[in-house]
Amino acid sequence: MESIHLLKKFNQTLSLSLSEIKTLLEEDLQDHSFCNAFNITPKNGIEKIKNRLDLWQKIYNSVNQYCQQLCLTSLDIMSLLWKFWLPLAIYLKEEKSKQKSTLIQGILGGQGTGKTTLSHILCLILKQLDYQTITISIDDFYKTYEERQKLKKIDPRLIWRGPPGTHDIDLAINVLNQLKNTNQSDSILIPRFDKSLWNGQGDRIEPETINHPDIVLFEGWFLGVRPIDNNQFNDAPLPIKTEEDRQFAKDINEQLKAYLPLWEKLDRLMILYPQDYHLSQEWRKQAEEKMKSSGKTGMSDQEVEDFVNYFWKALHPQLFITPLAKNPHLVDLVITIDKNHRPQQIDHYLTDN
Repeated sequence: MESIHLLKKFNQTLSLSLSEIKTLLEEDLQDHSFCNAFNITPKNGIEKIKNRLDLWQKIYNSVNQYCQQLCLTSLDIMSLLWKFWLPLAIYLKEEKSKQKSTLIQGILGGQGTGKTTLSHILCLILKQLDYQTITISIDDFYKTYEERQKLKKIDPRLIWRGPPGTHDIDLAINVLNQLKNTNQSDSILIPRFDKSLWNGQGDRIEPETINHPDIVLFEGWFLGVRPIDNNQFNDAPLPIKTEEDRQFAKDINEQLKAYLPLWEKLDRLMILYPQDYHLSQEWRKQAEEKMKSSGKTGMSDQEVEDFVNYFWKALHPQLFITPLAKNPHLVDLVITIDKNHRPQQIDHYLTDN
């Protein structure tokens, strides 16, 4: 891409000619979904490119340093920063400017879609834009280890933490209410969860004390997911195949209703959407192999398949995520992720909630 060549030059000289800036704009304008998502037009494009270059100059070294720890190549870092992370951070800044209260941006994404990396880099960029930003996860609102042990005695099917029903929804709503309260002057306690405790079953740890943020990035594997009609389980995709599987799916579907008041606290929802939901299983296997090669314990391929199948039985992506990703009333951005964990397309649905 010509943009990479020009960005390398910009890193060296900190300036580009008007014709070079126009070249960057021309490359942007060739991607219609990108321009639609981030409101880039031939009329405003030069100004937007200049603003992006200014922000690039301020943030590139910090992002590059962080990404090198993730073993990303220089070309990947430059491409992702220019075409994805910077435009998305600017988009969030613009959305925040439309409201006085804290912006709660939901991020729905499964294993390997890059939720954690995206959230961390957006925080770096938004800090440079003078926006206090924090990340929270649906995982931070798990019930305590003791509460989940009691839950498992009531319903032995809850062998893993994670499905709807294993979270303290009242706590989550209370925290988001505090975060959205513009009159909140006191510090806010953000629950945190350590997955390594109790032999990997996890438990809450000391909460984090924060000042009132401008933007909250709230991420999770089923964030914003809505209940569906139970009739859809009659002809459900694999691994839902037995009557017991269908009943489990229906019961989890029922649990989702309790999360609707929490989802109402979201101002925006973006989905990191794999080209094929089966990729999440492959990504999990790769992650486990990487852990084992570093000397840590990890799951076997069969254990990974059993683990992923459990969550597909609970909330099957084809039944829950795919319809949501096509719903313009509930989602504002859908970011398609390819097999290499890279964003390939950005579709924008909402202009206003």
